Amino acid sequence: MNTNNKLNKANSYRLSQELLRNKALRKGVNLIAPETIFLSQDTFFGKNVTIEPYVVIGPKVKIGDNSHIKSFSHLEGTKIEKNVVVGPYARLRTGTTLKKNTKIGNFVETKKSSISENSKVNHLSYIGDTSIGKNSNIGAGTITCNYDGTKKNKTKISNNVFVGSNSSLVAPLRIDEGSIVGAGSVITKNVKKKSLALTRASQIEVKNYKRKKKK
Repeated sequence: MNTNNKLNKANSYRLSQELLRNKALRKGVNLIAPETIFLSQDTFFGKNVTIEPYVVIGPKVKIGDNSHIKSFSHLEGTKIEKNVVVGPYARLRTGTTLKKNTKIGNFVETKKSSISENSKVNHLSYIGDTSIGKNSNIGAGTITCNYDGTKKNKTKISNNVFVGSNSSLVAPLRIDEGSIVGAGSVITKNVKKKSLALTRASQIEVKNYKRKKKK
């Protein structure tokens, strides 16, 4: 592709983005620093939506009423219901559904997952091939280990579940209603209703320990 063709393509893209941004603004979408926000032809916005700077919205994204997408987030193939907060620095991949009043925080990635009402994944987590019920909280650093080297496996987290920070949930896996996963756990077996599950080595403390001196 020669320089003129590249310039024409770039100008065409810039123009199409301006049209999409203006269309969104006319609809009442609050685009903060619109020149930094990138939309798709099929992006759907509900009422009273706010999009912060440096957000990229790919194909097949629907954003419901009163939702707020924070800076440096990337969305594609995602359905967002009303009163949802996403980001900053979130990546929502194809097959993500966020029900009303959910929150996806900073450095969280989701893929082929459904997160139900009032549930939160606030920090540094990967949620793939997973369904999360209502009123559940997924702690920082949680990973759903969905790929076993040959196929993708599913994780089902029920209502009112608390998953402690830095946990690995090895699919296929089911965590039943009202259960707690202790921080730092690797969970490989199903967790029954209203149970505490944790896998953690015992802490060892050596009193008056003296470090070796450098030679």
